[in-house]
Amino acid sequence: MVDPHHNAPARVRPREVTISSYLLMFYAALALLGLIVALTTIGTVQDVYSDAYAGSDMEGTEGVIAVVGIGAGVVSLLFAIGLVVLALLNMRGKNGARITTWVVGGIALCCTGFGLLGSSLGNSMGGQTSGDVPSQEEIQRRVEDALPSWYGPVNTLLGVLSVLALLAALILLALPKANEFFRKQQQGWEPPVPGASYPGHPQASGEPGYPQTPGYPQSSGEPGYPPPPGQPGTGSASGGPEQPGTDRPGQNPPPVS
Repeated sequence: MVDPHHNAPARVRPREVTISSYLLMFYAALALLGLIVALTTIGTVQDVYSDAYAGSDMEGTEGVIAVVGIGAGVVSLLFAIGLVVLALLNMRGKNGARITTWVVGGIALCCTGFGLLGSSLGNSMGGQTSGDVPSQEEIQRRVEDALPSWYGPVNTLLGVLSVLALLAALILLALPKANEFFRKQQQGWEPPVPGASYPGHPQASGEPGYPQTPGYPQSSGEPGYPPPPGQPGTGSASGGPEQPGTDRPGQNPPPVS
């Protein structure tokens, strides 16, 4: 069997697609690092909220805040793992994977961007809460005092790098060279299979043809056809069938006077 892509030119992956895939993997590494940082500090954050909510109506809800923080990190990691799988498929030229990358990457980009924006505006958006619960500004100040000094800069750096890497990866997949790489290849020319016959071509030697009729010349490779009923099997001088009623010299006796 002939391979339909035997004569098709091999696709060369452009560097735009390669760099985009590596950026997606870099984003996944950043998401994993962010989850590790969150897990190392989640106990401290929970203790601060427990002290702030002690004796108030919000007492006992500090566990929910810890679960929400861990859940957000896990969801971000799942998005990152999915983008790694899509990056590997993009390197193989799968156009469906590229479209899915735009969808999943766009959602992840929005979530990361909003999270980074919320962290930067957290101090300025604090206000007095209802009841005997301290204000969000006071709780945020306690959290920052309890956390290590490196936590804030590292968390901000991870967020900025994640947004830039993901945005650059999505843009590279939309460049003209990437479009040409993901375009479906046309099927190459297929050579004829040895021994196969095609319409309009004479049959190969050894294949059955029409039966030959004695007296009719037959050229090589052309089928023979039987003569029409009532006609002799010998050809005329011109090579065609002899017409009935036509006398040839020497065959009929002379007329009687």
